[in-house]
Amino acid sequence: MISQRTLPFLLIAILTGLSVKSFSQDKNLCRGEYWTEDQASVIMKKWATEWKTKADWEKRAGVIRQGLIKGMKLDQMPKVDNHFNPIIHSTHNMDGYIVENIAIESFPGFYITGNLYRPAKVDKRCPAILSPHGHWTDRRVSADVQTRCASLARMGAVVFAYDMVGYTDSKQVDHKIQIALLLQTFNSKRVLDYLVTRPDVDPEKIGITGESGGGTQTILITALDNRIKVSVPAVMVSAYFFGGCICESGMPVHKSDHHQTNNVEIAALCAPRPMLLISDGGDWTKNVPKIELPYINKVYALYNAESKLENAHFPGERHGYEASKRFPMYNFFDTYLGLDAGRIYKNGFDESFVTILPKEALLVFDDQHPMPANALQGDEAVLKYLNLK
Repeated sequence: MISQRTLPFLLIAILTGLSVKSFSQDKNLCRGEYWTEDQASVIMKKWATEWKTKADWEKRAGVIRQGLIKGMKLDQMPKVDNHFNPIIHSTHNMDGYIVENIAIESFPGFYITGNLYRPAKVDKRCPAILSPHGHWTDRRVSADVQTRCASLARMGAVVFAYDMVGYTDSKQVDHKIQIALLLQTFNSKRVLDYLVTRPDVDPEKIGITGESGGGTQTILITALDNRIKVSVPAVMVSAYFFGGCICESGMPVHKSDHHQTNNVEIAALCAPRPMLLISDGGDWTKNVPKIELPYINKVYALYNAESKLENAHFPGERHGYEASKRFPMYNFFDTYLGLDAGRIYKNGFDESFVTILPKEALLVFDDQHPMPANALQGDEAVLKYLNLK
């Protein structure tokens, strides 16, 4: 008999394409609303008593990081070098910023597709910002993503907006591939690898921000790679919600035979680096000021870094990354990456200078720019190449 507790997760499995068989067999998967809100509150209070010193926390942090690496099989990915074989074309000269269509090779035959936004005038190395996105159709080329990336570029950052696997240009695999979480995390690492090699990027000033599923990608790569100096996960960090898509919780990264964690602790691995949590009253982040933020703040206190943790909470808003949520993000990156927010601030932030380009203008692969001949095509081809154990 299927319990009431299991039913929501079976629905998530069906909606995300994960088979019920594989869902039910993996006892270490924590999917969707894995706990109730009150259960999560009790668990967070209990965990907070299990570590008291920085050494205690760092021991726990090591276990959590290893759980991420082993759970998503990140340690089995191929060793790659800095030959990204970049494809860059269709330069768009805009008002204070430039947009280019870009693809880089993540691993041989697998391409990360996106757009590169950069300042129109550069006289020094710039901060760089990774911009993953959430589960909206054609999100990378949406008005919201274009606006935030263009605004950050005009403020002085090089911004790489890149596709979730299976979205927009990234059609080599289906988004519901069982290793979507692994592919997207590895892609984020490779975007970071690429950005720090660019001559116009300051490798000591790297930030990341993404919303919803892009928020999951934000906390994961921040937890795993200290080259990320500033992190802004939007509308994602929750004590009770573990991510509803296979690309967030379809591999056992939250639980193993010897540990249990959640996205709050994964986000806390950012400490003591600056982090802004963006949350709202209309989704699973509604409790951030009361439950998630105090726990993470306790971690930051171990490093005497409470001033570097902030929360912009919008109790009257719902799930998204609209202008009201972008504005505190601009200020945060301005403060910690040394941008120039004055370039878009006129008695308030003004994004009206941004020109929203049509999807066709931002595509990487089209008739004039075909996908490289070595591209792996289809889930089976990618899985066969990686040969994961």
